[in-house]
Amino acid sequence: MNKLRRSARLVDMTQHLLARPHKLIPLTYFAEQYGAAKSSISEDLSIIKELFETEGIGLLKTVAGAAGGVKYIPQMNKEVACKAVNKLKEKLEGPGRLLPGGYLYMADLLGDPEALAEIGKVFASIFADAEADYVMTVETKGIPLAYAAAAYLNVPVVIVRRYSKVTDGSVVSINYVSGSSKRIQTMSLARRSLPENSKVLIIDDFMKAGGTIQGMIDLLAEFKAQVVGVGVLMETSDVEERLVDEYVSLLKMKEMDIRDKEIKLELGNRFV
Repeated sequence: MNKLRRSARLVDMTQHLLARPHKLIPLTYFAEQYGAAKSSISEDLSIIKELFETEGIGLLKTVAGAAGGVKYIPQMNKEVACKAVNKLKEKLEGPGRLLPGGYLYMADLLGDPEALAEIGKVFASIFADAEADYVMTVETKGIPLAYAAAAYLNVPVVIVRRYSKVTDGSVVSINYVSGSSKRIQTMSLARRSLPENSKVLIIDDFMKAGGTIQGMIDLLAEFKAQVVGVGVLMETSDVEERLVDEYVSLLKMKEMDIRDKEIKLELGNRFV
């Protein structure tokens, strides 16, 4: 039990809440931790709640009852999220991003902790009420985005592989048709990585026709899992038929000039 001044207690409580999003923390925990009365803890939480909401950090939800407590829900309002995605859009439209074959270079941004944190919080805000048990993605570029979103949702990440490895143990594999190339490909998931009847949020970096995401949805059906949301960083606009109807995109590729190596992006369906 640590006896702290109120100012120090507020700082420590804030840090504790920020490090454990979506986790219900009993008021008795804080009371015992700081040797303070529950009434004092409640007053402290009211101050933190006001700060979080004023600064756009998120929500502080109180659950009443003997088994109740307080829970921090990371939130980024639509206006702030739009500014963050617009900043990312400007970087991606910069010169030299377009690679031979029409591919977009994003490795530097997917390795930038600050950019990932903003994208992760945007996704976590969108799917805050989905009550996902896991975040799923397919290797490899979607992995940083999945972990960024999962950090704010405080849930594990499940990674679908193109090819199974001996370290995966028993796996479930399916064939799926790539929506863009129309080729039959394979994806697999270790049996022990996902319990049956789990609620899963799918996060990916790029979607053309949606064949890969539909493959993940079909794979989840083998685990009797429920898909509670699909989020993609970027989608293309020049697609005749989209295999996935319900999804959230942050950016959309509007134009691509292969010869001059220029691209034009616009905000995705989240901001329409």
